[in-house]
Amino acid sequence: MRKFVIGILGAGFILGAGTYAFAEENGNGGLNFRQMKPMIEEMHPDLSTKEQKDMFESCHGKDGMMQQSGAESMMNNF
Repeated sequence: MRKFVIGILGAGFILGAGTYAFAEENGNGGLNFRQMKPMIEEMHPDLSTKEQKDMFESCHGKDGMMQQSGAESMMNNF
């Protein structure tokens, strides 16, 4: 019985953690290039689409400087 309970709790933890990671990776309120493209074009009309996408990725990509925690802390400094 003890092994059964530990197995159920372990499975629940693994499924819960996997669901959370999936939600975070798939834009839990995050930005994507398609949504930001009109604003980027307005702010930087002289850049090509490739240059716009590169700029977006350097700022908001996986290792970008404006990740959620970084952007919040930067805005709190003002």
